[in-house]
Amino acid sequence: MSDFRITPQITLKTALQGCTRLVSRTITLEALPEGHVLHVLGKPGEPLSMARLEGLSDGTPHAVRAAGPGQWFIVGDRAKTHSELADLFAAIQPEAFGVDQSAGRIRIRASGPMVERMLAKGTAADLSLSHFPIGYATTTLIGHIGAHVTRVGADAFEIMVLRGFAQSLWDDLARMSGEFFED
Repeated sequence: MSDFRITPQITLKTALQGCTRLVSRTITLEALPEGHVLHVLGKPGEPLSMARLEGLSDGTPHAVRAAGPGQWFIVGDRAKTHSELADLFAAIQPEAFGVDQSAGRIRIRASGPMVERMLAKGTAADLSLSHFPIGYATTTLIGHIGAHVTRVGADAFEIMVLRGFAQSLWDDLARMSGEFFED
C-alpha cells in the first residue's frame, strides 16, 4: 500500500473576492453576503400568494421578489442549513417547488442619487422611480449580462446575477460609475 494519500481540500472563495466597496458622494457599489437565494416555482393553476412566501423569508424588506409568472426569488444574507431548506420547501408544497440557487447567484447593491443614471448606461429597462417603484423586480440585460434587478429603496437597487458573470458585471458597474468617482 502506498503512503501517498490525496486529501481533498475544498476552499470556499466568494465570487467577488477582492472587490472592495466603491463609494462616492453619488454612487455606492457593494457585494452583498453570499447568503441564500431560493427560486420558487409555482405549479400552473395553483395560487400562491406573495404574503405566504414573505412569511417564509427572513422578514427583511424585499426578501421575496417576482422572477416571472408564477416564479419568485427568496433572498437573504444568511446561508440556510439543509434542514431549513427542507422545511421551507415542504411548506410551499403542493402549490410550488423550490430550488436552492445560493451557490449559483450573486447579489450586488447599487445605490445613491445617481444610480438610475448609472444603470441607464447598461440597460434599456426604464428604472425610473415613477415606472419602477420600490419592490418592483425585472429580469433584463446589463450590457451583455442577464441580471435580475430589484428596486429596494428610492435610490437603491439589488442586482442578482449568475455566479460566473459576477466579476464581469462588477467590472461593468464600476466602469459605468466612473464619472461619479471623478472630482
